[in-house]
Amino acid sequence: MHEFLSLYLPLAEVDIKSLGHFNPLAIFFFVVFVTISLGITYWSAKLTKSTSHFYTAGGNISGLQNSLALAGDFMSAASFLGIAGLVALNGFDGLIYSIGFLVGWPILMFLIAEPLRNLGKYTFADVVAYRLRQKPVRIAAAIGSLAVISFYLIAQMVGAGELIELLFGFEYELAVVIVGGVMMAYVIFGGMIATTWVQIIKAILLLSATVLLAILVLAQFHFSPTALFAAAADKYPGVLAPGKQVSDPFDAISLGMSLMFGTAGLPHILMRFYTVPDSKAARNSVAYATGLIGAFYLLTFILGFGAMVLVGQDAIKQIGSGGNMAAPMLAQFLGGDAFLGFIAAVSFATILAVVAGLTLSGAAALSHDLWVNVVRSGHADETEQFKVARFATAFLGALAILLGILFKGQNVAYMVGLAFAIAASANFPALLLSMLWKRLTTNAAVASMLVGTFSSLLLIYFSPTIQVTILKHASAPFPLKNPGLISIPLAFLVAIVISWLTHESSSQQRFVEMENRIHFGS
Repeated sequence: MHEFLSLYLPLAEVDIKSLGHFNPLAIFFFVVFVTISLGITYWSAKLTKSTSHFYTAGGNISGLQNSLALAGDFMSAASFLGIAGLVALNGFDGLIYSIGFLVGWPILMFLIAEPLRNLGKYTFADVVAYRLRQKPVRIAAAIGSLAVISFYLIAQMVGAGELIELLFGFEYELAVVIVGGVMMAYVIFGGMIATTWVQIIKAILLLSATVLLAILVLAQFHFSPTALFAAAADKYPGVLAPGKQVSDPFDAISLGMSLMFGTAGLPHILMRFYTVPDSKAARNSVAYATGLIGAFYLLTFILGFGAMVLVGQDAIKQIGSGGNMAAPMLAQFLGGDAFLGFIAAVSFATILAVVAGLTLSGAAALSHDLWVNVVRSGHADETEQFKVARFATAFLGALAILLGILFKGQNVAYMVGLAFAIAASANFPALLLSMLWKRLTTNAAVASMLVGTFSSLLLIYFSPTIQVTILKHASAPFPLKNPGLISIPLAFLVAIVISWLTHESSSQQRFVEMENRIHFGS
């Protein structure tokens, strides 16, 4: 086995030296994609004439199209770049992210998709506020959504910055600004129609690239995953055993809970169910997306171990401590600059599409939930809503750039794990209880969302991630890296206790109407 590995290591060292410099062939693929996406934006801008088109593409996306867009939204930089990097640097423990990101989809399909489509209009807050008092619920929901979106944006912008730095040789900070500018251009002008079609194209490209890269990796080991894993264990003893990334069992449970329940609380994923014409299309889109996403996550495991063996952990760490460039480096090793260019362009498409979806959901929270329904009490005309939505998009784009610069060097899959923890704490409990529990009151829903949001944010701040990794302190007051084990049960408990202590007859009376709409759509 050692003789087999020695054939590859010198080649990897030569390839590493060319990374981070101006790469014309790689940049060609990058420019082609940006040109196509801007062309889609120009076409979409002509169709985006109302807030319905801007937020939900007018509800005219089919179930199959939406499944690809859902897969495109979910298969983010964290999935392709982050998980491959985690596996390459930590081995077996990366599997908890691969599986964790996937297991939330059955919950989404069986509990969330159909009720959401039947009850809402633009955001998940439409559902939570359906039988409760509108203003306090929408304010709390917007706060939680913006917290989730902010952490999710960190991961995408860090991945994008490192990718452009790798391709162009630009400074990381300039790379982040470029990505933010391109994203803002096509969200502001193209809205959900442009975002959906870019996500569909990106999902097809990403799946194709991942399959091709996995085949090329396995070809080096006679198409035997067992041989690949044996080579990894021979080169880096202990990588097939758990404990390198998540050593504390409570941390493992906390991360698993966050990834499982967080999917059902992600604003940009929930928003996609309003782009289809009916609840049947919503169910079908989740079913198809689950299959696509499941296949993709299994392949990222192959990519991670392939990068570990063929490129080497030391070489990967030279490019970035978070390991986010493991997959592009593997692509260059196996296919040279041309393949690196293709994979980098696909990775950039991945980031651009997800950032667009996140920004759009954030704009919906700011404009639809806060401005239209809170500030204007539902009395804002189309022109005013349009202007506020586009201003909110520009604001979130600037926020994304700032966060991307501040969190330089973090592994993107890990950062998304924190976003899932906030989503599982802030949004999921109130959303689930509002649809299934008659006794839930407005005060309970608001308290649940606020407690879930701020407890998860506070625990993240006091966790080793911020205190040790970012602030360089010797230790952290909160021992767990992920807050889900504490913040998710706390959000449920607050909702249940306050509901039992208070009474809201109007909410209980509207519950029957809500049940009818959930099951029959009217």
